[in-house]
Order: sequence, then structure tokens, then C-alpha cells
Amino acid sequence: MTPTWSLPEPMLTVAVDNPTLHTGGAAEPKWDGLRAQLAVYAGRRVLLRSRRGTDMTAAFPEINAAAHTQLPANGPGGVRR
Repeated sequence: MTPTWSLPEPMLTVAVDNPTLHTGGAAEPKWDGLRAQLAVYAGRRVLLRSRRGTDMTAAFPEINAAAHTQLPANGPGGVRR
């Protein structure tokens, strides 16, 4: 059975006229590159998806391997996905 999943809404950059932050505001630089979401499902299935939902897992075998060796088998805190 294929797990069901949904992507959270992506955090996209927004152009501003003035770089001054309001009190309590936060910002981060936008670096060129890729943004991805990593999920490890029960049975150790790893999925790496772009913000648009494209499966990028095969393009990054080193991330797939690291997820298998460094992340808990049932996800953070032992929670099954």
C-alpha cells in the first residue's frame, strides 16, 4: 500500500520595497539552490520531494542513504508514518 501524504504550503520569498524589518519580524537570505522535504515512512521508504511535489529521491542517493542510516526507523520520536 502506498502511503498517502500531502505537502505543507511552501514558504516562498516575497519581494519588498524596504529591507527594514518590523518589530518581531524575521528574515533569511535567499540562496540559489533547491528546497526539499524529506519523509521516512514505515518500512524505511524515503521520499525527497520538491516544493511542487516532484519526487527527487533518485537524484540524491546520498541523502537517501543518510536518511536510512541516520534517522529513526519509525520517524522522530518513534512515530509511525
